Amino acid sequence: MELAYYSDYAVRLVNTEEPARGTDALTSVDAVRDLFGHSQEAARRVTDADVTRFRSVRARLRAVFDAADGGDETLAVNLLNSLLLEFPVSPQISGHDFRDDDGKPLWHMHLADHPSNATAGYAAIAAMGLAFHLTEHGVDRLGLCEAAPCRNAYLDTSTNRSRRYCSDRCATRANVAAYRARKRLEADRSQSTGRTAVSAQRTTVSGDL
Repeated sequence: MELAYYSDYAVRLVNTEEPARGTDALTSVDAVRDLFGHSQEAARRVTDADVTRFRSVRARLRAVFDAADGGDETLAVNLLNSLLLEFPVSPQISGHDFRDDDGKPLWHMHLADHPSNATAGYAAIAAMGLAFHLTEHGVDRLGLCEAAPCRNAYLDTSTNRSRRYCSDRCATRANVAAYRARKRLEADRSQSTGRTAVSAQRTTVSGDL
């Protein structure tokens, strides 16, 4: 499994909360388990205590995205380094689930989680995946959706570093809002121009009298 895959762990966790909307999906053990996806063995280790611990890690990961989105590269790196120090990874060479045409294992790097603690395991692979993405593609590839009030996290994988929204839905919503704002501005300008023209005409008529 490629290390880049693990960066999605960070995005999934951060986006369980939408602070501007006051919503939080991370409210139960089942919600935490869903974050592990196909890794059912790791999900089974989740306990009630992990709900609070996951929220704490989530806040720290969002702070990384906030710093990156605000252009503070040094802060983003420092915050991520603190997570890496607290939640170290256990890299392993693995060949499970991946075979070539001859049935031989396709060896790849795998980040083993920590069997004693679901939060530590998830945080370790999320932080390492995000660190890999940051160093491979740049801090500016970590973003927060510009479609207010969304602010969901995303990883920009576009060829020209042009991504600004977390999803096509948010992009469409933002474009529609921008279009309506332009139309309102044009209408206001048109009304203002019309009022100015009428006022000028009245002034001219008054002068002729």
